[in-house]
Amino acid sequence: MQPTIVLVHGAFAESASWNGVAERLYAAGHPVVAAANPLRGLAEDASAISDLVRTIEGPVVLAGHSYGGAVISNVDADAGDITALVYVGAFAPATGESCIELSQRFAGSTLGAALNPVPRRDGSVDLLIARDRFHAQFCSDVPKHEAGLMGATQRPIAKAALEEPTGPNPLWQQLPSFFIFGTEDHNIPATLQRSLAERANAHRTVEIYGASHAIAVSRPDETAGLILEAAHLHAAAA
Repeated sequence: MQPTIVLVHGAFAESASWNGVAERLYAAGHPVVAAANPLRGLAEDASAISDLVRTIEGPVVLAGHSYGGAVISNVDADAGDITALVYVGAFAPATGESCIELSQRFAGSTLGAALNPVPRRDGSVDLLIARDRFHAQFCSDVPKHEAGLMGATQRPIAKAALEEPTGPNPLWQQLPSFFIFGTEDHNIPATLQRSLAERANAHRTVEIYGASHAIAVSRPDETAGLILEAAHLHAAAA
């Protein structure tokens, strides 16, 4: 049975950000689910993805972009037959680490200066990337018109979700992991992502020169190729 690929978007994006990757995975014969990540809280979001995985029969490969990497790291290990994790310009936090903390570990992120806070009536705060900063900050290697649409459809993330620490036993400590990221990622510095891949003893790491944070959009061939490699790892072991 071909593994089902579950694609988990991160902050300032939505499920359609995976369209180019999903098209290539479908063409390769894999079932694909581009999950709607709630972006409300790390434990809550991981629980939502865990519930989704429980509905899937057969092996599953989880791929997470950006904050979505923290989410897939916190999915319940017994939610299903999860065989591999793919981190696409993504965080892979250890127990007790938050996305905010990791983003400040190395120099290079300019995200903080590009954010617009949106206070909510309940006292919480959502975060968006300012429209006039979105192209340069999030997807500098994407055409201007497409970047404008991405900025218009970005989904806000609760600030608290980025501050929430990862739970015990993140999945990358238990399962094969794969990492892909760009050298021009202004949200999560390549230096950090390289260190996370090394810490996770990644099965394979792909670093793409000139690619932005939106690597799944700008480089769908390379991104889908690595996800397929992760899926084939299961087939080879079966």
